[in-house]
Amino acid sequence: MRRDATTMRKVLTLVLVATATTADETIPGVRLTRDDTDTTHTFADLWHDAGEQQDWVVETRRELHRTPELLFDEKQTAAKIAQVLTALQVNFTTGWAKNTKRAELAAKGFVSGEGGTGIVAQIGSGKEPCVLLRADIDGLPIHENVDSPWKSTEDGRMHACGHDGHTAMLLGAAAVLKRREAEIKGTIRLIWQPAEEGGAGGKRMVEEGVLSMEPKPQAAFGFHQWPFLPLGSIGGRPGPMLAATELFDIVVSGVGGHAAMPHHVKDPIVAAAHVVTALQAIAARETDPLSSAVVSVTMFHAGDAYNVIPQGARIGGTLRSLSTEGLQSLRDRVDAVVHATALAHRCNASIAWSADAYPPTMNDPELWKWATEIAAPASTENEVRVIDPTMGGEDFAFYAQEIPSVFLALGQGAKSFAPEPGLEFDTTVTVHNGRFVLHEDLLRRGVALHAHLALSYLDRAASP
Repeated sequence: MRRDATTMRKVLTLVLVATATTADETIPGVRLTRDDTDTTHTFADLWHDAGEQQDWVVETRRELHRTPELLFDEKQTAAKIAQVLTALQVNFTTGWAKNTKRAELAAKGFVSGEGGTGIVAQIGSGKEPCVLLRADIDGLPIHENVDSPWKSTEDGRMHACGHDGHTAMLLGAAAVLKRREAEIKGTIRLIWQPAEEGGAGGKRMVEEGVLSMEPKPQAAFGFHQWPFLPLGSIGGRPGPMLAATELFDIVVSGVGGHAAMPHHVKDPIVAAAHVVTALQAIAARETDPLSSAVVSVTMFHAGDAYNVIPQGARIGGTLRSLSTEGLQSLRDRVDAVVHATALAHRCNASIAWSADAYPPTMNDPELWKWATEIAAPASTENEVRVIDPTMGGEDFAFYAQEIPSVFLALGQGAKSFAPEPGLEFDTTVTVHNGRFVLHEDLLRRGVALHAHLALSYLDRAASP
């Protein structure tokens, strides 16, 4: 049942002050009981707490899904986050992540807002030690092709990567942690960050001091829903988990003229076609087969008349590597190949790169080992799978560059997800696809695991 805003505020307030009753539930390997006279926080305890929040967390996620917003323009989303945090009596600040690269993003074809839609909250003593939890909040310029009661109402915009779920999970964790605030041995910083999808919102947050403000966080944790893993499983890997990414725009300039007289022109289309072919050799013939490198040309634009050879041609695409050094090597080779190939065809070339290249998302090996032990009870498999790295990018990498961090994949893949009678969806569909569906059973696991990692880390950091 959908609740209006007034009812939601009442529900949130009641959830905050309610006393939990003892309950018995079962997930593989864990007996889920809760005794309020016991201040321990095993995953079983937090799973129970997360279950009490599940209804409003699901409803919040659906509300966010109906109104997706693009990078640095997430005003309604930020307002909803602030509304919930206010109801939970959690202290927070707004105005984070100003868009300082709006012109550069526009040059790459990104429609972006002015920013300032990031939110930072803190729960606990306000003193060290401090741990950081992060969620991203932006949607994508994709038309939704799934019919549901919470389908996007914004034509051409969709939460096709699950950020609405990430946002809702962290809000649920805020409720769980607020109820246990007296037990927290330090400070838990929660951040809702805009512009993950190409805008480097994480970098803006770091530049504005989210890691340097007191108390300084000693570690960071983040999640991403993962349709490539079965529902209930958890994955990740030490070291590089997601790739460093770079975008490029190449303009090949020649001399245009009549298509019937090609000997009087310097044909940029022929030159650009040879550039595309030459770029393929960088990964195929210059990269160690045991290493990972991607050079993908995804756009080629030239000309607008059948009988005119144009003045120029434009090529766009992306580079990917599992290391910063590898990405820089790809950039250097692309630069050399493009200019040499254009010159060989009597043309000139220029290259424009990303406003902000993304570094690889690195899981700190020592923190990873600890986190997998803590997160194992949260998985239906009672362990964290070691999965292959992916060449997708993620701006959680900007936090992981600065402090020890772990980024986990929460499995949501199921061929049949039936949230309501008459509705059934396949949640194995890949991200950035108009038929992507978030499995809402994932939300409870994410809420509990956020809280479990944060509380356990502070217990560890506060110990002698």
